[in-house]
Amino acid sequence: MGMKVLVVGGGGREHAIVWKIAQSPKVDKIYCAPGNAGIAELAECVNIGAMEFDKLVAFAKDNAVDLTVVGMDDPLVGGIVDAFEAEGLRVFGPRKNAAILEGSKAFSKDLMKKYNIPTADYEVFNSPDSALEYLRTKAKFPIVLKASGLALGKGVLICEDLAQAEAGVQELMVDKKFGSAGDQLVIEEFMTGREVSVLSFVDGNIVKTMASAQDHKRAKDGDQGLNTGGMGNFSPTPFYTKEVDDFCQKYIFQPTVDAMKAEGRPFQGVIFFGLMLTEDGPKVLEYNARFGDPEAQVVLPRMKNDIVDVFEACIDGTLDQIDLQFMDDACVTVVLASDGYPVSYKKGYPIRGLENFKNHPGYYCFHAGTKFNEKGEIVTNGGRVLDVTALGKDLKEARANAYKAVEWVDFDNKYYRHDIGHAIDEFKG
Repeated sequence: MGMKVLVVGGGGREHAIVWKIAQSPKVDKIYCAPGNAGIAELAECVNIGAMEFDKLVAFAKDNAVDLTVVGMDDPLVGGIVDAFEAEGLRVFGPRKNAAILEGSKAFSKDLMKKYNIPTADYEVFNSPDSALEYLRTKAKFPIVLKASGLALGKGVLICEDLAQAEAGVQELMVDKKFGSAGDQLVIEEFMTGREVSVLSFVDGNIVKTMASAQDHKRAKDGDQGLNTGGMGNFSPTPFYTKEVDDFCQKYIFQPTVDAMKAEGRPFQGVIFFGLMLTEDGPKVLEYNARFGDPEAQVVLPRMKNDIVDVFEACIDGTLDQIDLQFMDDACVTVVLASDGYPVSYKKGYPIRGLENFKNHPGYYCFHAGTKFNEKGEIVTNGGRVLDVTALGKDLKEARANAYKAVEWVDFDNKYYRHDIGHAIDEFKG
């Protein structure tokens, strides 16, 4: 009998993970909790929330699930892996004491300082008064304020002057716009350079990097508008050169894994390294303790390996035996969002044209926020709705293919950026 796999989450990242798992000859049955309308084509969706650990554990036991894969940050930081392991269940993702790498920016900054991993200079504050005092007396502008806890990738403010910074402290620490995420505040120097993302598999001892990617966080064309969870992505990024990779492997990637092990917090799962390529060399912007979204959607279609083999090697500490391989083809994803995202938007609009992806190899439509309505139609159910994704022999072709496919699918209030991947036009390599 083949394996039964449970995936926890219900967004575009989880759709990409489920799609990749479905290609494994080892797997017979996939469940996804809670899943979405797109995931339902490949997996049996189970109506259990990602934070309902007891119910998820019971489901895995009742259904003889062989492997659970956790896509999202909240359950990882909350200790879902510990809950599964306590019941003798196999699960892919970091334990609670390792997921703190993402769950507390204060922790990760202190770790980098202690182990000399390159990052921006920073200070950590536990009260609004001490933060304001620092901003008024010692700060250089522009400056960056970060809520230490999880804030859906949005609790970061770039402040041009003191007035903006004071308003930022008010928003994060006093008004608690992101809840308890703002109990601690990290204030750090503003770095300039290109931002790139590198996803990696980690087995507690060693790290193997996946392909590089580059995100587009701002809601509007030309990198204008508010920060979002990501409006599009491409892989690989030409700015992540062999020289940059050599530096990062030596001074950032492996040292991070070694540091976590030395702290008694061995990390098994995916570390997402958010990097800034500064004039002084690459520096860490942030760590995530899981696949990025929408990074997973451009990296997994390029991956040649059976992902289940890689998951199991990370759990078993045998990642050194995996030859991780990626295609030369490039991949681009364009997020189709609900107009008004990330502030307010309507949902429940029927989606037309999904069938157009059926017989087009190299074109994918990953569902980020969809569900079935009473009539059984697939409708919009979030700010980010679909991730239209395409491969191509190079980035320009992949981008052209993705934007062609954007026209295949439609819904009322469909909104997207027209300039995903624009940076590759500036690359002189």
